[in-house]
Amino acid sequence: MALVLVVEDELTLAQTIELYLKQASYRTERAGDGKRALELFRAARPDLVILDLGLPELDGLEVLKAIRAESDVPVIILTARAEEIDELLGLGLGADDYLVKPVGARKLMARVQAVLRRSLPAQHARAVHRIGALEVDAYSMVVRVGGRPVDLTPTEFRLLHHLASTPGRAISRNELYEAALPESDAYERAVDTHLANLRRKLGGAGADGLIETVRGIGYRLADLTV
Repeated sequence: MALVLVVEDELTLAQTIELYLKQASYRTERAGDGKRALELFRAARPDLVILDLGLPELDGLEVLKAIRAESDVPVIILTARAEEIDELLGLGLGADDYLVKPVGARKLMARVQAVLRRSLPAQHARAVHRIGALEVDAYSMVVRVGGRPVDLTPTEFRLLHHLASTPGRAISRNELYEAALPESDAYERAVDTHLANLRRKLGGAGADGLIETVRGIGYRLADLTV
């Protein structure tokens, strides 16, 4: 999973953000000041940076300038600075998104996923996941069973694609929610309803039993390669 560098000098907030990220199966590194942020950035080569602006040692905008001088890694600014000029400065220096504190976990994770999704290399976006007779084509958003297309809603497709990306891995409802319904106000249990419909459609196409329930956690897609 993607590695996220959290740059935040308020320890409790930084730890909370890390907790959100880890619950969504991201790996994390943490820096509490600007200089340490650049050290970790160069050593760890993260896939995404969540960057505060009001940092000791080196201001967040200076950190962003340094990052942009050597990398196009996506950066989300998360700051208490709510003035429009600060947002324009941050975006003008190359930030991919700008969020003003406080931000809820769901909104933050939705932005993280959206920014990472946009930054995926083209070859990843074109990947086709094959599990037995099932094919999930991320580029054309087409699902086939035995070569025949299965008609899914966008939410059902996103759920299946997320499951198919790591067959055999138990995935929590929360992670599936953030992958398929990041901007929805529906309850987390809405995932169960969508998955019930998805199971019905796959079963009708001849792929019954592929989606397994993991008690106390969520779901997984059967790994037929094992």
